[in-house]
Amino acid sequence: MNKLFIRLKKHLSANRNELIMSLVMIAFSLLLVFFEPLAKKPSLGTKEKARVISTDNSEVVRNGFLCYGSQVLQIEVLSGKYAGKHFRAANELRMQMDLDKLFEPGDTVLVGIMHDADPERDTVNAQDHYRIDWAIVLFLLFALLLMIFGNWTGFNALLSFVFSCLVVWKAVIPLCLAGANALLITFLAVMVLSVVIIILIGGFTRKGFTALAGSLLGVLASCITGWIFTHLFKINGAVMPYSQTLLNSGYPNLNLSEIFIGAIFLSSSGAVMDLAMDVASGIEEIDRRRGGLSAKELFQSGIRIGRSVVGTMTTTLLLAYSGGYLTLMMTFAAQGTSPVDFINNPYVASEAVKTLVGSFGLVLVAPFTAAVGALIFGRNK
Repeated sequence: MNKLFIRLKKHLSANRNELIMSLVMIAFSLLLVFFEPLAKKPSLGTKEKARVISTDNSEVVRNGFLCYGSQVLQIEVLSGKYAGKHFRAANELRMQMDLDKLFEPGDTVLVGIMHDADPERDTVNAQDHYRIDWAIVLFLLFALLLMIFGNWTGFNALLSFVFSCLVVWKAVIPLCLAGANALLITFLAVMVLSVVIIILIGGFTRKGFTALAGSLLGVLASCITGWIFTHLFKINGAVMPYSQTLLNSGYPNLNLSEIFIGAIFLSSSGAVMDLAMDVASGIEEIDRRRGGLSAKELFQSGIRIGRSVVGTMTTTLLLAYSGGYLTLMMTFAAQGTSPVDFINNPYVASEAVKTLVGSFGLVLVAPFTAAVGALIFGRNK
């Protein structure tokens, strides 16, 4: 035990800066948890976990592979103040395959219950399958694998993952809903994430500063080109899922085009940071092995490193974006849509702008990072 304590003490002493950054990340994450820029709307009920005891499908009408009507359930509430109570629940079916579901006895469901609900007379709303338990299991498996493989770096990567989720959910989304400029908010969020993640992984080093400068320049290039081509393509942002529902939910003044542009460089910023760190790490390793190289030589080396990565990175963005719209492309193929109609479709055009603008910033980040790295690591400083 004493030897283990000594080894842990030595590790913490050797990685004091990393430990400080990790603690700062944890502190900022906790602050974000309690950050509420939007006033909470009063709730008329509560959402609880429940188990289906029995089902009644007599009012469900099948029309081919679609269903409509009402499925009646008997459920037992498993959480909250109604735990152990039995309720009658309704599951409304609207002939929408993406939203409709038929429950079976033994299923765990999420139900909405009014605050003054009476199990003897009230019917609650069965909203969907309860997935939180398995979501927690999946996240814990991911965290365990990440820390086993990456050790302390894996733990920092896990912190950056959690911090990124909190920034988007607790800051970007509420501030955009509050009416703030979506372009400015998303750009500031990417800047904050870039600083935190790159410094957390790369540390306060020349490599970290090189990767940070290159990634921010790449994101700025994506922001500018995204704004230009979104207007040239005349994409209004309504092509994003649930955009009309959002406008009808009490936010009619939102600028969907700004949100669409912000989503472009927010979604590509991870790949930009990845490529910037690859180039910066390559330049640092070259300088470590062969110190004294000129800025010009290091710049050329950085360009060669970037070329070997950019090809796969741009393909990664293409597959990531197009994979989400695979059924749309299959529908066009099944209907024999001509290439002219295909390209002019607003959904296809929006995906083309996302992919090409994201790739534009990705291609530029390599020379940006190589130039900054050459100035920092080069002999002629």
